[in-house]
Amino acid sequence: MSVFAPDTVELNRKLPLWYQVSQSLRASILGRQPQEPLRLPTEERLAGHYGVSVLTMRQALKELETEGLISRHRRRGTFIQPDVPRGAPVPLLGSVDAIVAQQSGELSTLLARQTTAVPPEVAEHFPGLDEVVAFRRLRRDPESGEPTNWAENLLPPDVAERVDAELLERWPMTKVLRDEAGVAVHRIDNTVQARLADPGTARLLEVPLLSPILHCTGISYDDRGRTVDVVRIHYRGDRFSFAVSVDADPR
Repeated sequence: MSVFAPDTVELNRKLPLWYQVSQSLRASILGRQPQEPLRLPTEERLAGHYGVSVLTMRQALKELETEGLISRHRRRGTFIQPDVPRGAPVPLLGSVDAIVAQQSGELSTLLARQTTAVPPEVAEHFPGLDEVVAFRRLRRDPESGEPTNWAENLLPPDVAERVDAELLERWPMTKVLRDEAGVAVHRIDNTVQARLADPGTARLLEVPLLSPILHCTGISYDDRGRTVDVVRIHYRGDRFSFAVSVDADPR
């Protein structure tokens, strides 16, 4: 019988090995394709794959079993649960209207609205400003109520004063800016990075510390090229993948 082949990982000796192994194997399982086997290799083979002891591997597997991702059967082996949820694609679409439609199906809770110093990593987008207004929201799946992502929008103070914070619990920031605040959103540039959940993100998204996170940064510009919004969204890595379609001219 064929067995599932987990991804490889370079372990950090400063962190508990069993935890790193469990998180790596967890990410492999959640990213499993439908045609891949459900059966996992033996403890001994998995231990050799990760370069750890069988005892460490056993502890990692116990964590995944407790989480409900695998089941273990004496003499039969260890198997991935067939009903483990796979990531729902989040398309990176090509228009502001499409982005608004994509984000409108989620339930949002406003966590905070506060004035803060411009973070150094986005200072280039706010030339001449020392402070911005930060709106922080937690988004949940409307059916399960499970947290899917949390977002922080950074706006220039003169733009933020036109934003009705209550509307952010119903609509995406892009829609509020464009349709309610009268801001001409002309372009949005998105970048996506893979990261590990810090303590704050892990708490908000209800995932273990150092779980895989998809970190999306969106820069919105008005029709004069001025930055009107910098959003940083932290997606649960076990619930999302990003899908991009590219049209090519036939040759």
